[in-house]
Amino acid sequence: MTTTDDSPRRRASLELLRAEALDELSVLITERIRAGEDPWEFMEELPTVDELVILLLRAENIAANNGERPTAARNYRVLRQIALDYPPLTSAVWKLLDESTTYRRWDPSVRS
Repeated sequence: MTTTDDSPRRRASLELLRAEALDELSVLITERIRAGEDPWEFMEELPTVDELVILLLRAENIAANNGERPTAARNYRVLRQIALDYPPLTSAVWKLLDESTTYRRWDPSVRS
């Protein structure tokens, strides 16, 4: 019997993860502005720094599981484990798990 380890691997401090996420977000914003998009129109679509950190940690977990897309239950467990491993991200994790925020294109919700 095989078991799937849903817990993310702690790889860096939260401050470092946030700095990396801020760099990524800055690049996304710059690219969209250079493409002629109005920041007033697209900024609401972008994840926050903490949401981006969570998505990066979730992506690492998916990659560690041979790229298999998680089920809704596994997605919940992975995100909850991220909140347990990084307590300052807890409110952002719960926002990502909230069904009412699925209007964003990057939302990690798994729809059946």
